Amino acid sequence: MFDAWMKIRNQVNEQIDDFFIGIWRIVYDFFVATGKTVLFFIQAVKLVFAKPTRFGEFIKHMEFIGNESVMIIVLTGAFTGMALAYQIFLGFDLVNMTNLVSPTVALGISRELGPVLTGLIVAARAGGAMSARIGTMRVSEQIDALEVMGINPVQYLVSPRIVAALVAMPLLCAIFDFVAMAGAYLLCVKVLGVESAIFFDKIQAWLHPRDIYEGLLKAAVFGLIFATVCTYRGFTTKGGAKGVGEATNSGVVYSMVLIIVMNFFMTNVIRFYYKIAGIR
Repeated sequence: MFDAWMKIRNQVNEQIDDFFIGIWRIVYDFFVATGKTVLFFIQAVKLVFAKPTRFGEFIKHMEFIGNESVMIIVLTGAFTGMALAYQIFLGFDLVNMTNLVSPTVALGISRELGPVLTGLIVAARAGGAMSARIGTMRVSEQIDALEVMGINPVQYLVSPRIVAALVAMPLLCAIFDFVAMAGAYLLCVKVLGVESAIFFDKIQAWLHPRDIYEGLLKAAVFGLIFATVCTYRGFTTKGGAKGVGEATNSGVVYSMVLIIVMNFFMTNVIRFYYKIAGIR
């Protein structure tokens, strides 16, 4: 009886040890991968200013990340603005404060929803393609061929994509904000009966340029995040076609998670800056 009890206890202890060891490995791998990604980002940024310049590659990736994402940004922004406005209207109507629907929607979209949803959408569309294309080049030894020809693959493949994402994301976020507010206007004024003059007057009273700049800054940071993570995952791909699929999946997932987490920290840092600077 005692031996059976000791055996069960040892098994339980082993399971507990394996559980905590598994958590430690996850945390350790996360920090190691983060460190390698940061070093990869620093290397890519340094090579942006190296010769020969890759302006043509930058324009090509700007077109891919920016122009080809406009339609999905417009569709998402329009329905997001209408859905958010409708839910806020229902809540404020309970306390007879429907006049404040427009500034609430404007602040929510410009500060949070605009940059976050833009980052998630573009990370899924363009970031996944980055991982897949660079990963395919890695497993098919095209990157090795670039090195043999004396071309730095990081400068040629990674740096233009990071700069393009940095420039394109604020522009896409601005489009998202505008279309979302247009959708909110159409729903509130044309459907729910909010006065058009009140709609714009309240926005002008409560929405400040710094709120819009905050969202655009976040969008730029999110562009750096997904471009760096996805290109790094593709650049370090191993294992053939299966590895390309895993790199694409992990690049998109990690990018989305980091965007959401970074949004929280950036919001708090910006609020803290406003507090110490005396900005209300």
